[in-house]
Amino acid sequence: MIEIEKVTKQYDKLKALNNVSFKIKEGEFVCLVGPSGAGKTTLVRLLICEEKPTSGRILIDDRDIHLLRRKEVPLYRRKVGVVFQDYKLLPTKTVYENIAYALEVSGVSSKTIKERVPKILELVGLKDKAKNYPDPLSGGEKQRVALARALVHSPKLLIADEPTGNLDPVTSWEIIDLLFRINQKGTTVILATHAREIVNALRKRVVTLKDGKLISDKERGKYIV
Repeated sequence: MIEIEKVTKQYDKLKALNNVSFKIKEGEFVCLVGPSGAGKTTLVRLLICEEKPTSGRILIDDRDIHLLRRKEVPLYRRKVGVVFQDYKLLPTKTVYENIAYALEVSGVSSKTIKERVPKILELVGLKDKAKNYPDPLSGGEKQRVALARALVHSPKLLIADEPTGNLDPVTSWEIIDLLFRINQKGTTVILATHAREIVNALRKRVVTLKDGKLISDKERGKYIV
């Protein structure tokens, strides 16, 4: 599904990524780990077409995503769900409206929105919070809203960039369990994280970056840096 081929990303004299290559199969759950400055966030930005590689290619379903025409990028992004550490919710919209908005801007019909949003809210366990605004919600609930919004387009790929960074250990595991269940339904999941204990307990594939280089790629791996 994803082929990262000899990707280098350079900012002036700094190589954020240096000749990185690996593949991800459809339906995999991959932990992307490494210390601060390793290149994880840069890779995430490349995968969602916020940046272009200095050299190399990223293929999704055999298509180089950085050769997409400008008008094709929004359509591509609808196929990739992204969840960030800081939630990025709209404070003046309710939980329901935050999720519905992701569909509205894509031109989805009101009928489809009314059908799809309640199902997604039920999946993430927030059906009873639909009319709430984000501010009073707990960190875990906000992250569930962010996940629901990322999933509302039924993406083939979900990228979670430090989704538990602001959460306590119990809530973190609730979010990881939800990611795991989403993966079991067939969605490919990339989890970029510093959370050593979560990575070691999951025993999923672990891709490790350090100083912009890929230093390890292990099935059922552990956090090694």
